[in-house]
Amino acid sequence: MNNLSRRKIYLDYAATTPVDARVIETMMPYFREVFGNPSSIHEFGQQAEAALESAREQVAKVLNCQTDEVIFTGCGSESDNLALRGIAFGARLGRQANHILISPVEHHAVLRTAQQLAELHKFELEYLPVDRYGMVSPQEVEKRLRPSTALVSIIYGNNEIGTVNPVGEIGEICQSHSIPFHTDAVQAAAYMPVDVKQLHVDLLSLGGHKFYGPKGVGVLFVRKSPEIHLAPTQTGGGQEFGLRAGTHNVPLITGLAKALELTQVEREQRAENLKPLRDHLVGSILETIPDSLLTGHPSQRLPNHASFVFHNVDGNALLMMLDVEGFACSSGSACKTGNPEPSDVLTAIGLDHDWALGSLRVTLGVGTTEKQIDQFLHVLPGVVERLRRLI
Repeated sequence: MNNLSRRKIYLDYAATTPVDARVIETMMPYFREVFGNPSSIHEFGQQAEAALESAREQVAKVLNCQTDEVIFTGCGSESDNLALRGIAFGARLGRQANHILISPVEHHAVLRTAQQLAELHKFELEYLPVDRYGMVSPQEVEKRLRPSTALVSIIYGNNEIGTVNPVGEIGEICQSHSIPFHTDAVQAAAYMPVDVKQLHVDLLSLGGHKFYGPKGVGVLFVRKSPEIHLAPTQTGGGQEFGLRAGTHNVPLITGLAKALELTQVEREQRAENLKPLRDHLVGSILETIPDSLLTGHPSQRLPNHASFVFHNVDGNALLMMLDVEGFACSSGSACKTGNPEPSDVLTAIGLDHDWALGSLRVTLGVGTTEKQIDQFLHVLPGVVERLRRLI
């Protein structure tokens, strides 16, 4: 353990997780010993290709899909980009579909991609309504489906407010209308089931570093079906069944596969360990800090996720002061930190400006202890009070 780890308490597991030691051990031979390019025909390349396909089999087993439905990418955001652009362009070419349906509380990898498709490529983008918890109603999805709908994309577990959407129900509806359905499961995969058959999804995105795997690697599940036409958005070589060009990063791919396998085995126990800590955290904050609100659904939420807004508090100042006190937290999406404007998610769920600027996300992980939570709860009320006095 380094000096930083001893000095700070990490409560930002939704931003990234440390790499599991077992994952590091799995990756190490592929940096120096089995280092070939999987596209090479000689023995070095064949060894690397064998490792690549073994990792693909591991991922397919967890997702309950075929191996040729697993596409390796560079990260969860790239998986989201490939899903939206690939399906949108494929649907327009194949059946003249021009309508994209998403929620307004998507991760920016989905939100900004959909907006660019509308702005630059003239797709019609429609936002689904969400309730005050940021949840999408399956009935609202069904009401808005059209023959011209190219795809629907709904986040599984919200990265900013923790709400878990009824993805399986939405997937069944889209399936009955033969409309491609994508879910961003990047945040959910560490704690929620990712069996693609049970979820009724056609496309599903994962990012390795959210479940104790390495950064820089992701997965996109793409169902093999006559209704699913995915146009490649990164061209060049024929890697990943012609859908994602680029030399495979074999060490990171093997690491992701191992991390996902471990997650499948240990997911329920991890959730059981974290729920009581999360509930203690939520109850104490709402009880001890005046003018505080829990954001996201009170029960249908990720088991490691607690998120709040504090009235008349500068969220960025709160993060900086907590960092000085020894706690690493977030104001929501890691991509939003430092932005003085309210996040898209908090605006979408109807929070006023004076509330939405004071957001705090506290996310727990395998290294979180009851003692750490108690230390945090001892410090937080005083920090909020000091910031309010500065206004």
